Amino acid sequence: MTSAVKLAFTSSRRPLALWAIAALATLPLPAQRSVAGEAKIRLMLDQLNNLGSVMMIAAHPDDENTALLAYLAKGRHVRTAYLSLTRGEGGQNLIGSEQGDELGIIRTQELLAARRIDGAEQYFTRAIDFGFTKTASETLGTKWPREKVLGDVVWAIRRFRPDVIILRFSGTPRDGHGQHQASAILSKEAFTAAADPSKFPEQLRYVKTWQAQRLMTNLAAFNPAAEKELEAIPDKLAIDLGAYDPELGFSYNEIAGMSRSQHRSQSMGTAERKGALVNYFVTDKGDKATKDIFQDINLTWSRLPGGGQITNELTAAAAAFAPAHPEALVPALAKIRPQIAALAAGNVDNPIAARKLIELDETIALAAGIAAEAQSDKFAITPGGTIKVTLTALARNPTDVTILGATLTGIDGVPPVSVASALLKLNQPSQYQVNVKIPQTQPYSQPRWLQLPKDAAMYQVKGPLDLGNAENPATLSAEFRFKVAGTEITLSRPLEHRYVDRVYGELTRPLAIVPPVSVDFGGTALVFPDNKSRSVEIPVRSNLGKSSGDLHLEAPTGWKIEPATRHFELTATDEQTVLAFTLTPPNGESDGTLRAVARVNNTDIATSTRVIDYPHIPAQTLFPPSEARLVRTEVKNLAHNVGYINGAGDEVPDALRQLGSEVTFLSAQDLARGDLSKFDAIVTGVRAFNTRPDLRVNYQRLFKYAEDGGTLVVQYNTPDGGPPGTPVPETSTLAHIGPYPIKTGRDRVTIEEAPVTFPNPNVILLHYPNEITPRDFEGWVQERSLNLPSEWDPRYISVLESHDPGEKPQLGGELYTRYGKGAYISTSYDWFRELPAGVPGAYRLFANLLSAAKVQ
Repeated sequence: MTSAVKLAFTSSRRPLALWAIAALATLPLPAQRSVAGEAKIRLMLDQLNNLGSVMMIAAHPDDENTALLAYLAKGRHVRTAYLSLTRGEGGQNLIGSEQGDELGIIRTQELLAARRIDGAEQYFTRAIDFGFTKTASETLGTKWPREKVLGDVVWAIRRFRPDVIILRFSGTPRDGHGQHQASAILSKEAFTAAADPSKFPEQLRYVKTWQAQRLMTNLAAFNPAAEKELEAIPDKLAIDLGAYDPELGFSYNEIAGMSRSQHRSQSMGTAERKGALVNYFVTDKGDKATKDIFQDINLTWSRLPGGGQITNELTAAAAAFAPAHPEALVPALAKIRPQIAALAAGNVDNPIAARKLIELDETIALAAGIAAEAQSDKFAITPGGTIKVTLTALARNPTDVTILGATLTGIDGVPPVSVASALLKLNQPSQYQVNVKIPQTQPYSQPRWLQLPKDAAMYQVKGPLDLGNAENPATLSAEFRFKVAGTEITLSRPLEHRYVDRVYGELTRPLAIVPPVSVDFGGTALVFPDNKSRSVEIPVRSNLGKSSGDLHLEAPTGWKIEPATRHFELTATDEQTVLAFTLTPPNGESDGTLRAVARVNNTDIATSTRVIDYPHIPAQTLFPPSEARLVRTEVKNLAHNVGYINGAGDEVPDALRQLGSEVTFLSAQDLARGDLSKFDAIVTGVRAFNTRPDLRVNYQRLFKYAEDGGTLVVQYNTPDGGPPGTPVPETSTLAHIGPYPIKTGRDRVTIEEAPVTFPNPNVILLHYPNEITPRDFEGWVQERSLNLPSEWDPRYISVLESHDPGEKPQLGGELYTRYGKGAYISTSYDWFRELPAGVPGAYRLFANLLSAAKVQ
C-alpha cells in the first residue's frame, strides 16, 4: 500500500525518504464489519485527533492480550500494534492437518482476523516457532540467532515508533515457554538499542532511531501461585479492561472474546464476558507511569510543529458531527486536509502526518458515503494471462463527489484506466473496466517469507521492506482520486475477487499469480520398508485452462525410475491427470529427496499449488516445492488392515499405508455398530478423544475389540482446563482413554535429542517385529513427546523413558498392557510429526505398536 503514500504526497512535489516509506508500508486493516456508520465515523474522528502509539510484544499468535489491544485502539484511540515474534508454526492444529509453514499461514490470518475486530495492527519478526521449549537459553542459545531476532525487534520499533512498549511476559522462568521468556528479554534490550545509532546501523537507510518513552509489562497470572505473586508487586498501575463503551455497545473484554475466538486452529474460543476485568502494569524502563499508560506523553497534534490548531479544528468537527447527516462533516474535514498535507511535506523525518493524511481521506470518504472497490473476474491467473478489472465508485450520501481518475499499481506495464472526470450520481455505481495482461515474468504469489530457503529457525526475505509485514501486499491495487468539498482525496483499494458462497454469503479472496499447472506432490516423506518396487502416482492439475507438457522425477543415485518421462494433456481449469512412475529402491539404506518437475512451454514447474481455505479466514495460496524426503530403510509390519479414528487431523494414515497397511477411516457409525474385528489394529488420531464425541461414547466397544485380540493404539490428547500450571479437572473428555485408569498431564519432552531409555528392556514392543535400538531415536524433529500421563494404573508397563535435561524421568510416554487376547498402547510420542517427516526409527517403532497383538 506504499502507492497510497506516493499519491498523498503528489501535491508536495517532494520525494519521500526510504525510511518513511518503510514506516508507512503497512496500513491497518479496517475494524470489524459490525462497527459501521455513526460509530465508525466517531472512532475515526477520535483516532485522527490522537497521535499516540503503543506496541505490544510477545512470542506467538494467541499470546496477545486482546482486551488490552481493544482498549488501546478503540477506547484510547491510539495507534496500536501487536508484534508477534513468530507465526506459531510449531503449534498444534485443531481444525486440520496443516503443520509448519502452512500452520503459520493459518495462524497469521487468524491474527489478522483478530486485529480486524480489536482494531490493532499486526507485525512479525523472522523467527520461526520451533515448538515448545522450557528455557530461554535453548531459544536464544541454540535455536534462534539472537542478534538477528533482536535486530528484527529493533526494526519493528524503529519502523512503528511507539510511544509505549508493553510486554506480555517478564523474561523469567515464570513465563513458562522459553520463547515467551525470549520475547521479553529481547524486547527489553531492543527498547534501548532502537535509539542507539551504533546498533544495526544498516537499518538507518530505511528507518530512523527511535526511543519509546517507556517500556511496561502487563502482569499476567495464569494460576493461583502467580496470582499471589502478582498481588505482592508494589506500585502497580491498574486498568479495568472490562469497561463498557456505549458507542461500541460492548466492553473491551467482550470485544476481546470476539477477537480471541478467531484463533480457531488453537481451540481458543473465548466467552464474551461482561463486567470488570482489572489488569495491572509496571514500568520496566523509561519514565515511570503511576496514573496512566500515556502519562506525560503528548498525544495531540501539538507534538508536530505548527500542528496545534489541527487539534482544535478536529475537536470542533467532532462536536458538530450529526449522525443523521454525516455529509455535513465533509467541509470541515476538507478544510483541515491542506494543513495536514503541509505538515506531512514539511516533516519528512516524521511519518505521523503522512499516515494521518491517509486516515483523513478515509474519514472524508466515509462521511461522504464514498464506496470504492476494485474487482477481478478471476481469483487466480497465470503469467501471460489476462484478467478483467472492474473499478466501481459510488457516492451514497447527498454531497457532491467528483471522480477525477484512477490508476492500477503493483505490476509493471499495467494499462491506464479510462476514467473521465465526472460528478457521481447519488447512489448510482459508476464502473470502469480494463483488461490487464500479466507479464510472463511476473512472480508467483508465494508469501514473501517463504520465497527464500530458511536459515535454521529464521525466515529470510529479499529486502528490508518485506521484513515484519503480516502478508504480501496486494498483487494489484487501484488508486482512486476524488474531489470532495473543493479538496482532492486519494483512496487505495486492493484488487480482489468477489463471489457469493451459498452457505457463507459474500466472500472475497486476493488475486493470486499461479503457475500453469500444479504438481500435487510432496510433503509427507516416501518411505520404502523393503527393496520392492512401488508405483508412485503424481497428480498434475491445470490451474487455468488448457495446458500440456511432460513430467519427470529426480531421485538420488541408486534409485531407478521408469519411465523417464510422461506426457500430459489438460483441457480445462482444475482438470487433473495422475501420472504413474515405478520407483525401485536400492538394496541398502538410503536417504535423499525425490523431486517432481513438469515442463510446460519451456518452463520448469516444480511446485504444487496449495490453497488453504477455511471459513474464518480468506483463502490463502502458496506453492510448496513438489518434492519429498525419500527413505529406504528396513521395517517389518504385521498389521495389514488398520482402522483409523481421525481426530483434529494428521498425516499418520499416509505413513501407515507406506508400511503396507490398508487404512480405513472409522466413522461414527463404524464405532457404534461396525465390525471392528476385521482390523489388525485400530489407531486413534491426534486429539481424537478431545474432538470425537462418538469415540468417547463408544470406548467400551474399542476395549472389547482389544480384549478379543486386536491392537488398540491411542495417540496423544490434550487435558481439559487451562494452560500449564493449572490443575487438570477430575472429570474430563479423557476419562476413558484406556481400559485401566490413565490421567493425562501437561508435561512434555521438548528437546528432540533427549536420550531415550528402556525401563523394561524385555518388553516385546522393543524387539518384535523390529529390534529397537537407540539409533531409532536419531533425527527426530521438534520434540519427543507431549501431554504425558501423570498417573496410571500399575497394570501398564512403561516402554520408553525420556526427559528434558535437569528434569525428572518421564515414564508415561508409552504405556503398554496386554488386555485379554489383545494389546492396548497409550503413546504420547509425537508420531504426527516424526512419521510424515520420514524418520526411519519412528516407522520401526510404530510398526511394533501396530503389530503388538500379533507378537504376544
